[in-house]
Amino acid sequence: MDFVKLELDGSVATITIDRPKALNALNPQVLSELAEAIAQVAADPALRALILTGAGEKAFVAGADIAAMAAFSMEDAQAFGALGHRVLDSLEALGVPVIAAVNGFALGGGSELALACDLIYASEKAKFGLPEVTLGVIPGFGGTQRLTRLVGRARARELIFTGELIDAAKAKEVGLALEVLAPEQLLPHCRKVAATIAKRGPLAVAKAKQVINAGVELSLVKGNELEQRAFADLFGSEDQKEGMAAFLAKRPAEFKGR
Repeated sequence: MDFVKLELDGSVATITIDRPKALNALNPQVLSELAEAIAQVAADPALRALILTGAGEKAFVAGADIAAMAAFSMEDAQAFGALGHRVLDSLEALGVPVIAAVNGFALGGGSELALACDLIYASEKAKFGLPEVTLGVIPGFGGTQRLTRLVGRARARELIFTGELIDAAKAKEVGLALEVLAPEQLLPHCRKVAATIAKRGPLAVAKAKQVINAGVELSLVKGNELEQRAFADLFGSEDQKEGMAAFLAKRPAEFKGR
């Protein structure tokens, strides 16, 4: 892969969008390579968490490649949008938690990429925004939907209708970012969170992610029914027996993902 780097460190993987001269902008090749990296991660049974970040000091992902998009026909735009949705949907559907380490500009498709992750941590230098209306279009990779679900309709409308950028502190205030860290502390913090997750029961973490994501689309009653089934299902796993036995024996659990 030319623009996407995948690194494995034990049970934690890191995907880096590595196109710094273009501020890591997304084009069809970058999206296709990202899809390949996500597929590799999904096929690794030992993986417990994924960190997603951008190369360089300026950008996480500064958006889609406007120079390439400027000449799009409606058919081109449909195909590009469909590709973006497929890739981000596959990221969101991963069975392990995905942590976005937003180290700089996360604009347009960059914010949408972060929104497809489970946890977002930001550098003090980060900037978020969905400025598509300044180009005469709207977010095309799920931004109108995921942002609304995360920060609420009123705030999502404000950000999308104005196209204004917000800094990391404001992103935390509105619930877009969980924490704001010094640039040199961002990746170490994300690795620490990933390492903590990696120690937990992998089947339980995966099931929790699945129930949370699916429950957003359901009524409270239906969501609670989904939770009840998932809770009961886990009692058929070896991990549940190991986890509770370890607790009672006052020792660390050794989860196998079974």
